[in-house]
Amino acid sequence: MIERTDPSFLSVARGTAPAELLLRNAQVVDVFNRELSMADVAVFGGRIASLHGTDAAEVIDLNGAVLAPGFIDAHMHVESTMLTPRGFAQLALPRGTTAVVLDPHEIANVMGVPGINMIMDDARGLPLRCWFTASSCVPASPLETAACSLSVEDLTSLLERDEVVALAEMMNVPGVINCDPNVLAKVAAGLTASQVDGHCPGLRGRDLDAYVASGVNSDHESTTAEEAAEKLAAGMTIYIREGTAARNLEALLPIVTPNNAHRVCFCADDRHPSDLHHHGHIDNIIRLAILMGLDPATAIAMGSLHTAQHFGLRDHGAIAPGRRADLVEIHDLSQLTIGRVWAEGCCAHSIGPSPVDWNAAAGTVHLPDQFGAHSFEIPGGEGQIRVIGTLPGQLITESLIFAAHVCDGQRVSDPSRDLLKIAVIERHGQSGTIGLGFAKGFGFNRGAIASTVGHDAHNLAVVGCDDQSMTTAARALAECGGGLCVALGEQILALLELPIAGLMSNEDPMSLIETEHALYAAAASIGSSFDNPFMPLSFLPLSVIPHLKISNLGLVDVDAFEVVTLDL
Repeated sequence: MIERTDPSFLSVARGTAPAELLLRNAQVVDVFNRELSMADVAVFGGRIASLHGTDAAEVIDLNGAVLAPGFIDAHMHVESTMLTPRGFAQLALPRGTTAVVLDPHEIANVMGVPGINMIMDDARGLPLRCWFTASSCVPASPLETAACSLSVEDLTSLLERDEVVALAEMMNVPGVINCDPNVLAKVAAGLTASQVDGHCPGLRGRDLDAYVASGVNSDHESTTAEEAAEKLAAGMTIYIREGTAARNLEALLPIVTPNNAHRVCFCADDRHPSDLHHHGHIDNIIRLAILMGLDPATAIAMGSLHTAQHFGLRDHGAIAPGRRADLVEIHDLSQLTIGRVWAEGCCAHSIGPSPVDWNAAAGTVHLPDQFGAHSFEIPGGEGQIRVIGTLPGQLITESLIFAAHVCDGQRVSDPSRDLLKIAVIERHGQSGTIGLGFAKGFGFNRGAIASTVGHDAHNLAVVGCDDQSMTTAARALAECGGGLCVALGEQILALLELPIAGLMSNEDPMSLIETEHALYAAAASIGSSFDNPFMPLSFLPLSVIPHLKISNLGLVDVDAFEVVTLDL
């Protein structure tokens, strides 16, 4: 991309030299004033030179179609797409996403800085511009066992890289507000280099004051309008999240007003490939916001300019002189029907082979010695036990109380009450510990599902009706190097292999989506209550989101920030 101060570029801007591309008769979305205006957009060297037209080597008449700036995701984990950055770009770029801010903490928990380097190397040179945040909490908390940890020194080194724009979501809220020296040192490193992203579900009042006072300036975990409004008033930027697992747009959109919209952005956080393909990415969030009544120009600004401004990405986010020529053609603004997409002025997007040897990220799934069906046994009698209650479209869970179901001195699943056994197996070859408990909401009446995607330490999570099915699913994932599995007894009903750190695949995106659909069909055949039960399963080990979770160390009371017993 040409430099802004290049004389040849400025000559095109002044109209004394021809452009390379002219997009004539466009209804340009002016995200600064949140209105539409007719313009002829001249492009040269990958940048927008002028909105007043000029001679050009190539002229395209848009015939009044809407032209919007490329969409930007404010916070996303590319690993959640189960694809590498190049695979993700194949799905997201045609949907109008031209830039993302990625937090690679999923692979960091498995492989540390070398894993982050792989993601960054794969993303380099893509037409979809990838920016990064330095993963602040690896592991997310001391209540789980990850394969790696990132020190203050690791983060300081990452923050020095040109493509890193912030310290990533600071999930260790207790560490911040209770003044843990190591945690505050990470926040200080982020503030010195740039800024600090937040992650504070349910945080209100004086604790919120302390968290924001430390320098954390954003949040994407609000689930109610009241919570988000309080965070806005405290000075935070709010990312409204609409992903595969957590869908918060409907609850949070009422907070947006003409006075505060500039401090609200959109993010997906975690989004599975079939969702990307069938429903879209940031375009899906903008589309839904418009259908819910938000002014279209404001919705587009929240999906472009506001994110660029928040992160100081001065070349992104608007159709204006000097900005990157990242442009999205829209045929029906009310439905946000996407047409052509230009990235740096190019409409044909070739995504070449990866420079990364992904074989170096294989072989990361290790079951404990002497692993078998007995590993899932929970001895005990009748009595009250803690149960994790899943909630559709939310990452937060309920802490429920039920009477244990006992058979031959063992506490077992009770599908009649939708109480299923859940286990998290340390899979990095360190402790070999297994956390055991029960969860409600999956709806299975037989079989089991398992996943090596278990935020954020990414241990192996498995939930099911019987120990044999759970054993079969876990072993299948160990043998293939990770992924998602549905099992019934000793039979594998469906398997999606994710050999890259047990998180991703280098397979063609459409082939992966086909396998994904077969996986969900298999889950439905054993009675799943969820269209995609693997997404809620992947967040049950996340020990930093209320209220009751499970890690390889056992049940976690997130509110008390401690491991608790199954029995009350």
